[in-house]
Amino acid sequence: MYIPEEKIRSVLTYDSLIPAIRQALISYSAGLADQPPRTVLRVKDAQGEPTGWFAVMPVIAGDVMGVKTVTFFPGNSGSGIHTHLATIELMRRATGEPLAVMDGRLITEMRTAAVSAVAVEALAQPNARTLGILGSGVQARSHIEAICHVWPAFREPGSIRVWSRNPHNANALADETGALAGSIENVAACDVVVTVTSATTPILLGKWLAPRSLVVAVGAVGAQLRELDDEVMSGWLIVESRQGAERESGDVILSGADVKAELGEVLAGRAFLPHQGRRVFKSVGMAIEDVTAAELVWSSLAYAL
Repeated sequence: MYIPEEKIRSVLTYDSLIPAIRQALISYSAGLADQPPRTVLRVKDAQGEPTGWFAVMPVIAGDVMGVKTVTFFPGNSGSGIHTHLATIELMRRATGEPLAVMDGRLITEMRTAAVSAVAVEALAQPNARTLGILGSGVQARSHIEAICHVWPAFREPGSIRVWSRNPHNANALADETGALAGSIENVAACDVVVTVTSATTPILLGKWLAPRSLVVAVGAVGAQLRELDDEVMSGWLIVESRQGAERESGDVILSGADVKAELGEVLAGRAFLPHQGRRVFKSVGMAIEDVTAAELVWSSLAYAL
């Protein structure tokens, strides 16, 4: 069966997705998933100018197998078409039979935010009271929802601050979510700082950060792209996947930062965090997250049928 986005939206919730993603990260770091690096093809127009990219992400995990194809075309932003689009095929591991093909855009949006929520729950200091969001797009909105789901203190009035290179967008997001729009220095001083921007060079500087803050970096996926400067990257670095971060994150590659642990290792109690200093979590996205979400969707709808 084909499952469109509106059906996915009706059944996929952070209540079910966040714990499922937490377990998927533990399973990945325990070596229980077969997940090769994603293949990325750069797309050019007839004149040879780059317009976007096309990626293929397969995985075998648990009782299922799956593959996500995803595209990113930044030029779509002015046309009413989402910049990120995706399709996920889900198959039964035991037989290889197809279970469902589904739209992957909302799944990508929600699983990315769910990973960050798991990271905040595991890595933020217990007394964290303020959340800073750098960015004002789809991921900024979903991150506010997902992180507030696991961290009640951020639901208090005035706890969330947002910044965008477009002040109008920052004000609109603040009005929509009850946050406060502010300068980048003010937002960066929060206890937890999330970067969900389309930046290609560092916009978050370490000199603005609180000494024991947590930075959750989601944007700038690409070996030459960065959101964070070297001072930010000098913090205690945790990633989803060493292989992914050391291959696809310009923040990691270009800073020469040393990966201390995978998030799944921390969650499983196989890696420990220092009590002092800044923590940095770098997310690049993994197929096991997409397939985990897709299996939740398929299970919910198959049961209803």
